Amino acid sequence: MLLRILRHEWRILLADRTLWAIGALLLATVGYGAWNGVSWVRFQENTLRATAAEEHERLEALKKGIRDANAGRTSPASFSDPRTPAAVGRSLGVRYASMPPGPLAALAIGQSDIYPYYFKVSTSSKTTFLNNDEIEHPVHLMSGRFDLAFVVLYLYPLIILTLSYNLISAEKEQGTLAMTLSQPVSLRTLVAGKIVLRFAFVLAMAVGLALAAMLVGGVRLSAEVAPRLLLWIAVVAAYGAFWFIFAAAVNAAGWNSSTNAMALAGIWLALVLLIPSLLNVAVKSMHPVPSRVELIQAMRAATTETSAAGSRLLARFYEDHPDLADSRTSTSDFAAASLAVQEEVDRRVQPVLAQFDEQLDRQQSMVDRYRFLSPAIVAQATLFDIAGTSSYRYKHFLALTDQFHRAWSANLNPRIVRREKLSPDSIDQLPRFQFQEESSAGVARRVATGLAGLLLPTALIGLLAMKAVQRASIAN
Repeated sequence: MLLRILRHEWRILLADRTLWAIGALLLATVGYGAWNGVSWVRFQENTLRATAAEEHERLEALKKGIRDANAGRTSPASFSDPRTPAAVGRSLGVRYASMPPGPLAALAIGQSDIYPYYFKVSTSSKTTFLNNDEIEHPVHLMSGRFDLAFVVLYLYPLIILTLSYNLISAEKEQGTLAMTLSQPVSLRTLVAGKIVLRFAFVLAMAVGLALAAMLVGGVRLSAEVAPRLLLWIAVVAAYGAFWFIFAAAVNAAGWNSSTNAMALAGIWLALVLLIPSLLNVAVKSMHPVPSRVELIQAMRAATTETSAAGSRLLARFYEDHPDLADSRTSTSDFAAASLAVQEEVDRRVQPVLAQFDEQLDRQQSMVDRYRFLSPAIVAQATLFDIAGTSSYRYKHFLALTDQFHRAWSANLNPRIVRREKLSPDSIDQLPRFQFQEESSAGVARRVATGLAGLLLPTALIGLLAMKAVQRASIAN
């Protein structure tokens, strides 16, 4: 009987212009979202290739400059001498720390258009390169980019509600429900058939169009991408099932179609827009982060005060680093004094940076704690994790960059104090940044929690909805 219901509903939907309009809307929005995502990933990849090419050319020119200076063909000034560790570590030989696009970044741009994905790491304080921003249009930064995740989170539920707000009420209003139920079929089976058909159609359209757009855009299914893609489909299916079940529950209340539509629109507004907005306001109010102006002012004040006490700081620097004390010639050594000043600036600015990180962690913890109030928040966080565009992956990248900065400084700073001369071979032996993906166990744990956060309320509402459907009146 269920198959007969499915065939009957399919013929009805094919004759309804609404289905064709929804199909065209899905085609347009999914296609544009996929194109936007693929374009952004290509932009990132081209940028990273350009940074790698710039670094290679600069280092080759640096090695040539060292050979020319050693051969006496050039006489560079001391501050720009390619053989000095200070010039190499500060500007001439700096290396990039970069984070490649996530495995499915084309499906969910997330906040990757706000977070920097490469840094030019030098021996200077990390605040000098961590706070450099990509030049971007402010409208994009405020509203985000239109990608497939946006379609899934905001438009996908509306399409589902458009197809399911009158599952029962339409037949009651047309006077066909009692006649249909006079056949050997229950109302629960009838509603289940209607939901299954509509769910299969919407999911097939959303996933099929996304896959087609990915393949056209050049995204290849690899051993790393395929499991994530299956998880992506699972989250989209769970999110869609939630809205279909909610629509069935509202239909079981026995209201007319217009009342059902208004109720479901209100539920969508509350769960997708209102609750996330209120949570965002609450998070920022309860755990505000220090302003960037405060950080800049702290850096300026610390730099001004420490620069005036260069000699005293240099003496303390040698006390803190006794292994370098034998290499000093006088307290007026500019390179060593600069290191001492920089170390003191970092020490004074660290509390502001620590407070910033601490408040961000508290904000994230609060969002994680209350995200289950809205399926949209749960789905968004899970999709970003699967795509590799989450804040967790960016935080992991910052930790790797910090490690690389410490390794870079640890390699060159002692050479600066000892006034060593670098050779072309020593340039090749300087530390290189290697990006390593975050732990797959951590990602799997977050994705599993997100899926559970979608499936459990769906199952609970589904049980209540089916019981309500069983008791629903079939009279007009």
